[in-house]
Amino acid sequence: MPVEKKRSYSFSLITGAIIALCFVVFLWFTTKELALNFGFYFKHLCFVFFISALVIQLRIESFIYIRVKKIYDHLILLEPSIKNNDRVTTDLSSLLKDVEDYAQDKRMEIDTLKIQEEYRREFLGNISHELKTPLFTVQGYLLTLLEGGMNDKSIRQKYLERAEKGVERLVYIVKDLDMITRFEAGVMQVHKTTFNLVELVQNVLDLLEMRADKKGIMLMLDRKYTKSIPVHADKEKIQQVLTNLIENSIKYGVEGGTTEISIEDLTDNKYIIRVTDNGQGIEKQHIPRLFERFYRVDKSGNRKQGGSGLGLAIVKHIIEAHNEHIYVESEIKKGSEFSFTLEKRK
Repeated sequence: MPVEKKRSYSFSLITGAIIALCFVVFLWFTTKELALNFGFYFKHLCFVFFISALVIQLRIESFIYIRVKKIYDHLILLEPSIKNNDRVTTDLSSLLKDVEDYAQDKRMEIDTLKIQEEYRREFLGNISHELKTPLFTVQGYLLTLLEGGMNDKSIRQKYLERAEKGVERLVYIVKDLDMITRFEAGVMQVHKTTFNLVELVQNVLDLLEMRADKKGIMLMLDRKYTKSIPVHADKEKIQQVLTNLIENSIKYGVEGGTTEISIEDLTDNKYIIRVTDNGQGIEKQHIPRLFERFYRVDKSGNRKQGGSGLGLAIVKHIIEAHNEHIYVESEIKKGSEFSFTLEKRK
């Protein structure tokens, strides 16, 4: 390890001065015949001061350096990134600052790990609940059939259909988890092409129109777009983003409400797409965690709205894979707005 000894002479100088003064005072009382010879005392004072300060400085540097270097060596074993620091200081104030900085970094890491551990426990609890519900449902229907329900044709058909829905839900959750895992591992790639965004939005609205009608929600564009709006993105994945966001607005919308999609110029090379509803809204404390896997605003365990709980997490990963941004604004009982950016293509 290259070493730069940062020196601090204040301690040595002060201590040397004290020793020199004590020595001169001692001479004063032991050599009274020379009491008036100030030159004698001055020369001894200077000599003792210089020698004392030099010896103290060298000894302290040697003493501190040997022990401090051991500390640095141990820290390097624990934290390889410290190798970038080529300075081993023997200045106690600098050393104290280095140690405090290191301790602060470790405190921040510990706090981060505690938060991540809390998220991990919550995630495991959520995924356990999401998988347990359809599994137990399927198991219950199959056990009923095995215990004699198979003999009744009407019951057999009904229970098999319900079991199939439970299996479909499991497959849906596993597929979404697989997609997120592949995004996080860098395996899932986006394949950008140029396409008309207005046409894609209209197709998604047409696909979800019947679902919205069942809840009395109107899906619409903010205005009539007479010209095409070309963007450069992965068409299939942007369709999934729009589908997930609009489906959420339907799930959590109010009967007779609206969901509006708008496309606006953001910068010279970016559009911003907004999905706005007048539904239930989201409390502010939940917004930072909306895009976590299986995160639920409703902590009661109620799953009336269905879904895998992974829709917004998938949306976030897709948008980030495009090197774009997604934003959320919401107010309770007034509605929510999810917006994301896309690259223009002229």
